[in-house]
Amino acid sequence: MMQPDTLTVFYDGGCPLCRREIATYRALKPQGVRWINVADARPAAGGGTGSACPLDRAALLARFHVQRPDGRMVSGARAFILLWHRVPRFRWLGRVAGTPPLPALLEGGYRLFLRLRPWIVRRAVRDKRAAPPG
Repeated sequence: MMQPDTLTVFYDGGCPLCRREIATYRALKPQGVRWINVADARPAAGGGTGSACPLDRAALLARFHVQRPDGRMVSGARAFILLWHRVPRFRWLGRVAGTPPLPALLEGGYRLFLRLRPWIVRRAVRDKRAAPPG
């Protein structure tokens, strides 16, 4: 049974950058966080992920999303800020990043990252294949 204050994190497990970042957060064992790999989630009737999420799979894969305990969805920089508040060693970052005008500035940076993400992923995968065995 899920705790009433659980934050649900929807992430793109098909993205190597996203997987690595989520693995970092998970390793720090945040309390009250449920993880949903949208890339592996089976579609539900109506295009959802099989969970009680009001968004379709394409929307969840396009941006980082967190569902608050009250059911409201938050995406982008504000979603990261909510998650950081739950992750040991990142709580301080959540407090600082949540201070205006930082959420708006971080959102601008996140939108830029989203435009560059396909290129960054291709480059990282190419570099990994080209690296000598080690």
